[in-house]
Amino acid sequence: MAVMAPAALLAILCLAGAAAAAAQCAANTSLAGQQADLRMSQHQLRGRVEVIDGCSFRVTALDLLPGSASARWWRADGTDLDALSRGEPAAEEPLDRTFRSESLVFRLLPGLSWPLVPVLAAYDPLTSSLFGFVRLSDSNASPSSDSPSSTSASAAPTMFDSCAELSPRFRVRWTLHEANNSVDIGLEAAVGSEYYMAFGWAADPAGEKPSVIGADLVVAGFTEDGLPFADDYFVTKYSECLLREDGSVEGVCPDTIYGGHNNDSTSAKLSNFNDTRLVYGHRRDGVSFVRFSRPLVPGDNKYDVAVNASRNMTVVWAIGLLRPPDSLRPYYLPLMSRGGAGASSAGTTAFAFAKLNLSDSGGGERRCVGPLDAEDKEDQARITAERKTPLLVTVGPALHYPNPPNPDKVLYINKKEAPLLKVERGVPVTFSIEAGHDVPLYITSDPVGGNATSRNTPEVIYAGGPKAEGVPATPTELVWLPDRNTPDLVYYQSLYDQKMGWKIQVVDGGLSDMYNNSVLLDDQQVTFFWTLTGDSINIAARGEKKSGYLAIGFGSAMVNSYAYVGWVDGNGKGHVKSYWIDGKDGMSVHETHENITHKRCRSENGAVVFEFTRPLAPSCSGRVECKNIIDPTTPLKVIWAMGAQWSSGPLSLKNMHSDTSNRPIRILLLSGLAEAVEDLRPVLAVHGFMMFVAWAILLPGGIMAVRYLKHLKGDLWFQAHTYLQYSGIAVMLLGVLFAVAELRGFSFKSRHARIGAVAFTFAFVQPINAYLRPDKTENGEYSPANRVVWEYLHIITGRSVAIVGIVALFTGLQHLGHRYGSKNIKGLTCGLILWFLSVALVTAYFEYMSIKRRRGSADGLSGKWVLGNTEEDDTVDLLQSERVVSKMESNSSPEPMEVQLQPLKG
Repeated sequence: MAVMAPAALLAILCLAGAAAAAAQCAANTSLAGQQADLRMSQHQLRGRVEVIDGCSFRVTALDLLPGSASARWWRADGTDLDALSRGEPAAEEPLDRTFRSESLVFRLLPGLSWPLVPVLAAYDPLTSSLFGFVRLSDSNASPSSDSPSSTSASAAPTMFDSCAELSPRFRVRWTLHEANNSVDIGLEAAVGSEYYMAFGWAADPAGEKPSVIGADLVVAGFTEDGLPFADDYFVTKYSECLLREDGSVEGVCPDTIYGGHNNDSTSAKLSNFNDTRLVYGHRRDGVSFVRFSRPLVPGDNKYDVAVNASRNMTVVWAIGLLRPPDSLRPYYLPLMSRGGAGASSAGTTAFAFAKLNLSDSGGGERRCVGPLDAEDKEDQARITAERKTPLLVTVGPALHYPNPPNPDKVLYINKKEAPLLKVERGVPVTFSIEAGHDVPLYITSDPVGGNATSRNTPEVIYAGGPKAEGVPATPTELVWLPDRNTPDLVYYQSLYDQKMGWKIQVVDGGLSDMYNNSVLLDDQQVTFFWTLTGDSINIAARGEKKSGYLAIGFGSAMVNSYAYVGWVDGNGKGHVKSYWIDGKDGMSVHETHENITHKRCRSENGAVVFEFTRPLAPSCSGRVECKNIIDPTTPLKVIWAMGAQWSSGPLSLKNMHSDTSNRPIRILLLSGLAEAVEDLRPVLAVHGFMMFVAWAILLPGGIMAVRYLKHLKGDLWFQAHTYLQYSGIAVMLLGVLFAVAELRGFSFKSRHARIGAVAFTFAFVQPINAYLRPDKTENGEYSPANRVVWEYLHIITGRSVAIVGIVALFTGLQHLGHRYGSKNIKGLTCGLILWFLSVALVTAYFEYMSIKRRRGSADGLSGKWVLGNTEEDDTVDLLQSERVVSKMESNSSPEPMEVQLQPLKG
């Protein structure tokens, strides 16, 4: 009894202390009873935080995907990276498991009170990952359900009053605002960013089976730039939206186009009527979420369905691939293919009907439990490093960084923001670093980077360091060789700033090991692999982003090209087929029967990869594919395209590509090198025009002047010859300088450059030749030998260089076609030929008139007395006309002039 007394006393004291502490907790805060919604950053965090007393809080309806063992409720002064780094845990319980709509009470750590917790966050300090947060203050009040869009700090756009699970990967959430005749709806689906989400009310005639025809839908999704959209659609037929020849519209089409095309006065009044208002949207953890608002009773009774919030109504929902806008249809269109509620294969639309009562706040039997957990949580662009292709590292703004809180700037690789990089062990990875002198790159085991050792965090550095920095003018090359000891997951980061990079997946061998050569095609969205084996070639193509199909073509553009398309059907089976394309519509894509073997196609994280083998020269004749010959000694022009959906049968608008190359890449199959077929640069176009003016107008004009204008009085022929030749040489020199400046130096690799150099050299020799011209005898005797040699040299050189210059013009056009793929090259060549034919005709006319004039002069002089010599004075210097005047003055004298009369016969 005496022994029990101290123990009982101790228990009483502990209970009294706990009661006193509880009383103190209850009394030391004015936030007791305050509620606010958690704002989601990632890990699908949802819930409502309620302050119980001064040292504890309750989270109701808590949804959360698990973090690491270090994830905790966290106190901080703000939500930026610096504030979170300075913070500390707020509660002891770890957030390392999945929370499924749970209601839990958490207690603040000793020494903490609410004035010290301006921001309560779910945070993982190991990866600096913010899952979500809430700000608690006296000014925050619980949001009212009657407010359609609360602006209170406590209202989060991801939180709703009700939720219903329509399928294991698709949910609808809503908050009803009957007093405002509106409802806020949130669509949530564990699908890729290329998928749409559709939800709406079906036409529900009494006693009839529900039908999608007449349904009022909202189609939501994300643009190629990652921006959310939500638009009002109306269904007149279960098909893609089609515009008929008579102007009518049918299918699943936006409300805004019905009024503009259907010949209906009522439709005209409703033109551009879209009563759906986008509120918010994001992509997190592989889950799409879009929130929008719509009226219960719309103003459009023709293309919208009125919603009765107090009764069960039939709703229709769907998820499927989305076709982006194009030049013909400037709006997003849902692609429709037959599937059911459980359909989940690529290219298949999942849709179904359900009963929904908006007044049922719990969601009924379809109540949502726990967060959506997507299989593929990685939304970032993917890049696979190749052996011979450097990865361009730059820096840019953080727009869609995958691990909030976002830094201000992040690393871009091949123009993609913080992509997921995939490398292979044993394959060297080359980085060309142009991110700036203050952003050195390094490969580390630390997910945060920024020199973890300065934060007293252990890390392993695999490559890079302070010297791995550069700028576009002087890039630095970093080569890293992953080996068998490299972990499966490492990170590329900046040495000085945290969270600028992202993940590197290290895997064992892939396509790089199976093929001898690889290049990135235009825009760095497709990688092309090949290996030459005897009289055949092994080819592979891999998309670097998600798509429904991938196509590569041999040619300068998709029209008039041989194409190979790889896709995975709804059953998961891969296909590879060959086509000849001679137009821009589906009817112009003709399947061919090439002898392609070893065909394989698969999808890697939504990106299509296909392989095949084909002969270099088809062993057939009479068919269009028989002309598809690959010559390894000549450059092969390769283009690509991607789209949402492909099929083996007849093609339609739904098979139109959503992304394509802007220009072909010219690949040298034997050397493994590649270069882009560049657009014609304006400066080079000026170069071509100047050369045309010089070699096709001025210089030939100077030659014609000296031959056909000597019969005119005075020295007009001399002036015309001199000025035209000088002008031609000056224009030619400017044209050469333009080309040298644009190409940054001289290059004589092309035939055009070599021929042009010869013409340029001899054109400048001619003025020097003219200056060194020997004088002709004055007494009419035969010219000395050096004069005769000079005359022949000057004439032959001048005419030869003119011919070489004309050849240079034609080789320039040929070079233009080969290098820049100009579509007008044939027309330009024909025009140049016609020009020189016209010059030849004019020359022939002048030659005829010259011969006729000489014959007439000979007949007129017969039997006459003439004074002096009939030959023209040939003492003119081609460079200095002043010498003519001085020579004439020197010949003048006051002495009597002797005139010799010669008898004329006749």
